[in-house]
Amino acid sequence: METNPSFVLEAIQHVTFRDIPVPEIEDPYDVIVQIKQTGICGSDVHYWQRGRIGDFILDTPIVLGHESAGTVVRVGKAVKHLKEGDNVAIEPGVPCRHCSYCRSGSYNLCPDTVFAATPPHNGTLSRYFKTAGDFCYPLPDHLSLEDGALCEPVACAVQICRVGEVRGGQTVVVFGCGPIGILVQSVAKQYGAKTVIGVDINRKRLDMAIDIVQSADGVFEPPQWQRTEPHDADAEVAFYGNVAEGIKKQFALGEGPDVVIDATGAQSAIQTGVQLCKKGGMFVQAGMGRENIVFPITTACIRDLTIRGSIRYKAGVYPAAIDLVASGRVKPQKLVTHRYKFEEAIEAFEKVRSGGEDVLKVIIQGVE
Repeated sequence: METNPSFVLEAIQHVTFRDIPVPEIEDPYDVIVQIKQTGICGSDVHYWQRGRIGDFILDTPIVLGHESAGTVVRVGKAVKHLKEGDNVAIEPGVPCRHCSYCRSGSYNLCPDTVFAATPPHNGTLSRYFKTAGDFCYPLPDHLSLEDGALCEPVACAVQICRVGEVRGGQTVVVFGCGPIGILVQSVAKQYGAKTVIGVDINRKRLDMAIDIVQSADGVFEPPQWQRTEPHDADAEVAFYGNVAEGIKKQFALGEGPDVVIDATGAQSAIQTGVQLCKKGGMFVQAGMGRENIVFPITTACIRDLTIRGSIRYKAGVYPAAIDLVASGRVKPQKLVTHRYKFEEAIEAFEKVRSGGEDVLKVIIQGVE
């Protein structure tokens, strides 16, 4: 291992290719993985374009990427379940293992988590990446390394459905038919949801949810509020209340769905979703958009809604995601629309940033 070419976010909207030091085993429980496939997540693009997500602020250069799989090339002497040559999916966040959150299994809340491509920690878009061996999962022989990289967004979807307490017989409405939204729909069906509805303003993504991925039982393309000046927040909320009524009527949802999940972060989706959810129902915020929005809090109160946020994944979620992919019950491969070589990473990120009806999941191959 002589060189370690990496895709580095130097500053906001400034990325470069450069070598960083080749990692070495320091902890006996560490492994070094040669990265072979990496998916681009919206959070990667967010850091690239804005330099922060909430409390995580870019103040030093970091390597991007965290949805990855690769081949083990070196193992620490204490690692027993892996050997050189094993293909693994990488869970990108390694918690402290000692705090109260970790001890309860909620290590997604650990304040000392080293999470790939979250400032100040380097991500996986390098030739070699060092991480804890117990956060690498051997892939079944029939899964490709691309499958392994796609287990990360599936894990996010599993976590979201667990946060939403999705269970048999329920009706679930998911706002967003991007990669996470479609995977949430797929996982919800596997968790026994009776009816799953996908909502998006992108007609092609709605068609994909129905025809290609077959994750939703029905889809809805909502109208959009035409903003006026001066802005009338109450009128906007009322407009999306009417949209919510339209969804209920079209799909005969009665008082509303049991669970509403927003995978967009868009104010319009949140306003619609809160007003759509049935009394005593569950609203899960998974998408991240503007940090502050107009929120129909009175509706949430008088309907006695449970409102929860979802971040990363708790203990046991990643193995569950790999099992869903390995069994073929969830098929994230159908979401891949574009593949790029490592040297084309800038083009790949631009493709995700610019979006478009034909863009869902973009994959970057490892350094050749």
